[in-house]
Amino acid sequence: MYIPKKYGQYKEEKCPFCDNRAIAKNKQGLNVCNDHKNKLLEDIKCVCGSYLDIRIGKYGPYFYCVNCGNMNLKKGLEMKSFKINKQQKVPVHKQEKKDDFIVDTGKYDNFDYGIQ
Repeated sequence: MYIPKKYGQYKEEKCPFCDNRAIAKNKQGLNVCNDHKNKLLEDIKCVCGSYLDIRIGKYGPYFYCVNCGNMNLKKGLEMKSFKINKQQKVPVHKQEKKDDFIVDTGKYDNFDYGIQ
């Protein structure tokens, strides 16, 4: 349930490592607590398989994927914990080739199939 802010309240930033109140910034530009001031966020893979790049914008840090585009910090940090196990099989949909040839059945006598 979303409760809007009231007058005098402010947004509390949380540390991505420990969920404590963030009061400092690390070298990547992320808001972190004092304990994780010198710690850097490891590389995160997107759902599509490419790595996410941390960028700083007008409204704060966000992630950028080459294939998917921009995504907010919260969504990118959720991908850090999202990993597919090797035992878990991912369903693959096979596409039929467009260049499949149809076998001549001899159904039409006067039709030139272009096959010799």
